[in-house]
Amino acid sequence: MDFDDLLNENSGRSVDGEILDSDLLSMDQSLPDRLYIIPIRYRPIFPGIVTPLIISQGKYAEAIDRVLKESRTVGLVLIKDDNKDEISPEDLYSFGTAVKIIKKVNLPDGGVNVLINSIKRFKIEDISMEKKFLVAGIHYFSDETEGMNKIEVKALMKEVLGQLKLLADNNPLFTEEMKLTMLNVDEPGKMADFVTSILNIEKHEYQDVLETLSVKKRLWKVLKLLHKEIEVMDVQKKIQSQINEKMDKQQKEFILKEQLKIIKQELGFESDDRSHEITSMKKKIADLDLKGEAREKIKDEIDRMIYMDNNSSEFSVTKTYIDTVLSLPWNKKTEDNLDIEHAEKILESDHYGLEDVKKRILEFLAVKKLKPDSRGSIICLLGPPGVGKTSLGRSLARAMNRKFFRISLGGMRDEAEIKGHRKTYIGAMPGKIIHGLKLCKSRNPVFMLDEIDKMGQSFQGDPGSALLEVLDSEQNAEFRDLYLDIPFDLSDVLFITTANTLDSIPPVLIDRMEIIRLSGYITEEKYHIAKKYLLSKQLNLHGLKKGSIKINKSDLIYVIDRWAREAGVRNLERQIEKICRKSATLIARGKKLGKNPLNREKIREFLGQEIYTDDEVMKPVRPGIATGLAWTSLGGATLAVESIGVPGRDGTKLKITGQIGDVMNESANIAYSYIRHYLSSDEQAKKLFRNNIIHIHVPSGATPKDGPSAGITIAASIYSLASKNPLKQGVAMTGELTLTGRVFPVGGIREKIIAAKKANIKTVILPKDNNRDLKDIPGYIKKGIKFHLIQEMNELFKIAFTKKINIKE
Repeated sequence: MDFDDLLNENSGRSVDGEILDSDLLSMDQSLPDRLYIIPIRYRPIFPGIVTPLIISQGKYAEAIDRVLKESRTVGLVLIKDDNKDEISPEDLYSFGTAVKIIKKVNLPDGGVNVLINSIKRFKIEDISMEKKFLVAGIHYFSDETEGMNKIEVKALMKEVLGQLKLLADNNPLFTEEMKLTMLNVDEPGKMADFVTSILNIEKHEYQDVLETLSVKKRLWKVLKLLHKEIEVMDVQKKIQSQINEKMDKQQKEFILKEQLKIIKQELGFESDDRSHEITSMKKKIADLDLKGEAREKIKDEIDRMIYMDNNSSEFSVTKTYIDTVLSLPWNKKTEDNLDIEHAEKILESDHYGLEDVKKRILEFLAVKKLKPDSRGSIICLLGPPGVGKTSLGRSLARAMNRKFFRISLGGMRDEAEIKGHRKTYIGAMPGKIIHGLKLCKSRNPVFMLDEIDKMGQSFQGDPGSALLEVLDSEQNAEFRDLYLDIPFDLSDVLFITTANTLDSIPPVLIDRMEIIRLSGYITEEKYHIAKKYLLSKQLNLHGLKKGSIKINKSDLIYVIDRWAREAGVRNLERQIEKICRKSATLIARGKKLGKNPLNREKIREFLGQEIYTDDEVMKPVRPGIATGLAWTSLGGATLAVESIGVPGRDGTKLKITGQIGDVMNESANIAYSYIRHYLSSDEQAKKLFRNNIIHIHVPSGATPKDGPSAGITIAASIYSLASKNPLKQGVAMTGELTLTGRVFPVGGIREKIIAAKKANIKTVILPKDNNRDLKDIPGYIKKGIKFHLIQEMNELFKIAFTKKINIKE
């Protein structure tokens, strides 16, 4: 039942609820001083309005029933927070509207639907809970019209009507009934209230108008609100106009394109850009001579693309995929230059030394020349930083007339970097291997996989495992990138990897590669590299003429010894760069360097304080000090071992410091046990071991150390301490010690010998089984060093110590 029917219906009762006496009470009768308060949400009810109001089941519906038996008048007050369920007096605004209940209909859910006539503003003077109802003492207010200028008020009313008409003409929500009501309202206060009630404004703005008693001020406020609404409407119209204009433009373009397509078809031209593009793709397939799965796959993708909408995301993905596949060098190769002499000349001109690597590269080229379809093994260049691993790959590519592409694997954690992403993902792309082939435009480039030992693992996958297929010559003929999802032959690609250490490379990956070790350079080699390559390169980079900086051999060796003792030559190049930079600054200031070579004083002025000194190797000036040789990922190094006896009998006989690992810790315990057993007949030694804790320390405590090769060095240090017999000057050693005194072979002999050479060691003691490694080291590296090969530890005592001690074994 709607309220129009309700108003016209005779008095009586119906099944839907109670209908009150149709004789409406006079609205100007006296209003009660205390009212039941009904809280309302969202917006207040303004005086002078007849409207339905639904009140849900509960105490407020019961309050309506009570009021109907008394004054039929209730107070409607707006709630401050619409989200609040339990309403207290503090949650209500102080101003509200008194309304008369005209009719009531009971609702099936227990609530009521009442027709109300709002009468007057009021302000709550006091409010309390009586039983469960809100009851308030109130003060009524009439519209304040005293002192109003009638002409000004009339003008304001006309302006309000004009603005409302403008708003109504452009807003379909304003009904004809609303417009007609406005024309019939002649009281300014009622006009302001009615206009406010039909506006779409903020909650606090409604309440502000309700609380404004002055009619003139109320009209001004309503006028401002109308202006604000009109401004919002203008912006909305502008936005809508832009949207319509854009849609009209797109529609126009679509119609013109369709017309152009038909015109081209009638004239016999290509039907559209899509057809031209597809024709071009099919021509590329024919030119590339694609076969098998690749040909079928790409043809299927083109056939699918024909029926796709140009503006769809799938069209863009498919087109990118097809373009990527067709841009790959499926059958395009560069012609190899397999001239051995030519390659040898390039390798010699680009690199000094590195004979083993050069020999292996020339062997590879020789086999390739005799058997062009041979695949060969994957080469891994292993060595410290700065020895020329990456540049060797460039030189090989230049010697063979192949394209060169370098992939840095350092820090790579996602296998998709190698094998790509599936093209179903947004932003998918092929992996580095396919991307490199695309850039090289050749299917037989030289690929340098740099820093293979620095790959990582994460939840996204293991790139090391993804490389297994790439580096296996039996599998990579059908390498399947996840993005392409079709096989691509990598068997013609020459893969070269580089690493500083094998420790972090998975064994299955090492198994697929041939390891070629590059040791660090000795001083003599660094001198020739600096003279032949580095100095001329830096002179050119700094805009200096050839020969403008002269350095004698002895002074260049001085630079190497004091500032660049590292295994590689990067730091040496930095020092030469610094000399060139300082010299360029002097020349730019108008000063001359002079014709004489740079002396040491000038070199120190350019390079600053010396980094290394002659005391780098700890000299065994007292018992308990021994010098060992160690291998690191940065090359060989000398290793000092110190031992002292500390008085104490706390049960601990051996204390080891210097951040050493588990294996080296075991070596120290073996050395201690062996020496204590070996000297068990010596009373002096027995007294030392009985009354003292042996403290072994390996200096450079911040550097981690591990491995078995320091076994004989630790034993020599403890023996020296126990026998009070210092080692000879200039003696260094390396080897694994067993509990019975046997000496086992160790690795990294070449790097260790180079480290001994740099430290000016004159005597080196090695395990006898390392003689095979010693033979592979060039003579110029071994020159000036005397080598002793031992099988038993007691042989070392006779070689390394200043005085002989007779021990009964």
